[in-house]
Amino acid sequence: MEQKVVLITGGSSGIGKSIGLYLKSKGFKVYGTTRSLAKHQDFEVFELLQLDVSDNESIVSAVNKIIVKEGKLDVLVNNAGVGITGPIEETPTEEVQKAFDTNLYGPLRVVQAVLPQMRRQNGGVVINISSIAGYMGLPYRGIYSATKGALTILTEALRMETKEFGVKIATIAPGDFATNIASGRYHSPVLESSPYKEPYGNTLKMMNDDVSNGEDPIAVAKKVLEVIESSNPKVHYKVGSPLQKFSIVLKCILPDKVYEKLLLNHYKL
Repeated sequence: MEQKVVLITGGSSGIGKSIGLYLKSKGFKVYGTTRSLAKHQDFEVFELLQLDVSDNESIVSAVNKIIVKEGKLDVLVNNAGVGITGPIEETPTEEVQKAFDTNLYGPLRVVQAVLPQMRRQNGGVVINISSIAGYMGLPYRGIYSATKGALTILTEALRMETKEFGVKIATIAPGDFATNIASGRYHSPVLESSPYKEPYGNTLKMMNDDVSNGEDPIAVAKKVLEVIESSNPKVHYKVGSPLQKFSIVLKCILPDKVYEKLLLNHYKL
């Protein structure tokens, strides 16, 4: 069987690295990306390319390198993303824009760069890594929820637009996994004078604890392989604890105010 070529954005660490390792072990030719190759000179897990999802020139350059070298591109895993927390009132607008630029516009730019090749070869798979947080507005994580929710809706439309070209598109929404996302997340500072000081501080600690105690990201990697191998993938996949996945079901069946009360109780607000 011909070796499939995979591009994983944000592949140097966390979920992206786990996906790359797993797919390589299954016989795929894996290319990961990082914003700074200089920081990963000793990275030998799979080939890394320089790519910043906020820089269209770097995206086109990386995609073209793969196509020239391999003659094709079978799978895109849009994994690069950033976290952001804080009271919406106190979160700087420039940080909100950065989050959307990475989590929404970034995947969109990469999709736009790979689709011409996938249409030419009459096939391909695009997997957008969203988040369970994108299915609900979470307190003090509202900006992050909004970026991932927008990516989820964008994917639904994209699937229908590209169906006739043989391109399969889906989202995978992880819950909390043991990665380094908390260390790279933008945190609005907990201000002494802020009316949100106590609830935000407590919620921030809870969020960080959830990530630290999260599951092994190999579960996401296995779900990626399942999507790639599916002849007719679902629109959305969720990967996380039973409670996290059930929270989406509850959102669909409960009255809005009842669901809101559940979230308020969970975060002790």
